[in-house]
Amino acid sequence: MNTQTPQAPEPAVHWADESRHQLFDAWLAKIAPRHGLQAITLQPASADASFRRYLRIAGQGGSFIIMDAPPPHEDVRPFVRIAGLLLDAGLHAPQVLEQDDEHGFLLLSDLGNRLYLGELQAAVKAGDSKTIATLMHDATTALVTWQLKGDASGLPPYDDALLRREMQLFPDWLVEREFGQTWTDEQKSQWQGVTDLLVKSALAQPTVAVHRDYMPRNLMVCDVNPGILDFQDAVRGPITYDVASMLRDAFISWDEEQEIDWAVRYWELAKKAGLPVPEDFGDFWRQIEWMGLQRHLKVLGIFCRLKHRDHKPKYAEDLPRFFRYAHRVGIRYNGLGPLARLIEPLMGETRTDAFY
Repeated sequence: MNTQTPQAPEPAVHWADESRHQLFDAWLAKIAPRHGLQAITLQPASADASFRRYLRIAGQGGSFIIMDAPPPHEDVRPFVRIAGLLLDAGLHAPQVLEQDDEHGFLLLSDLGNRLYLGELQAAVKAGDSKTIATLMHDATTALVTWQLKGDASGLPPYDDALLRREMQLFPDWLVEREFGQTWTDEQKSQWQGVTDLLVKSALAQPTVAVHRDYMPRNLMVCDVNPGILDFQDAVRGPITYDVASMLRDAFISWDEEQEIDWAVRYWELAKKAGLPVPEDFGDFWRQIEWMGLQRHLKVLGIFCRLKHRDHKPKYAEDLPRFFRYAHRVGIRYNGLGPLARLIEPLMGETRTDAFY
């Protein structure tokens, strides 16, 4: 006969910092009666590349999302502010129902668990072109609305310093930390020339509200489609930035013919709405490619930083995808060839014609 005392089940949510756990419990106890929250139902919902995480909890009339964003690593106030801008623009974003700015806790409405990314991947596998077209149409329409109605006046500028700081992640974390290489003075000069061109192109574009990570992993399939997430880093910046993010994603890729088709659809819709896009689509497509290149260099560096600094190695599995994006643009345009030569030794077997 087993006489051992049964062990209590492990809690669904783990807290590395017990003092923060206690702060959370006190906050949850205070707000729970207002929303019928049931602490026993608390469970992980998702995590991202930052220090934030999201928890799901049952309550009156359905489920809610709790953001756990520990200071000083995170600040919930930008999230609250941008959520308000999105909702004011008539878009579908989480409503902030409760907030504790000091300790980094938010109670949000729940947009569900149907990520665009999973739905698109499933549709690709099933050959369901209708679903893909519908989802991308909805994402494009929402983006035009955000750019047209989102109040960018109070957003931080996507300025020269920020653009360069982002691209510097590439030599710092990918070239030096991931590959252990040191560029020669000539290579550094080539890098400087390319980054100068990319910054000049970005700053020459009209500015709008920029989500800054407008991709399928941050869009939800909802009754009002799409639900928009992860917008706290929004800035006032180049009109092509979110278009490039949507078309050349971190976790799913499309052939170029499809990219151009969606870009044309966006461009036509934007012109009709009165957004300041170029009259010539060829000019607009070049802007998208150059803006996307700036983003992809940044992401290559970020993924390596996540691996080495934050102990999140899984993101680095997608380095080949971004090498392909960057190399394809680098070999296509005058002035960007030096970049292609800089990254070719790092690409290894990913630089094959099969990817183009």
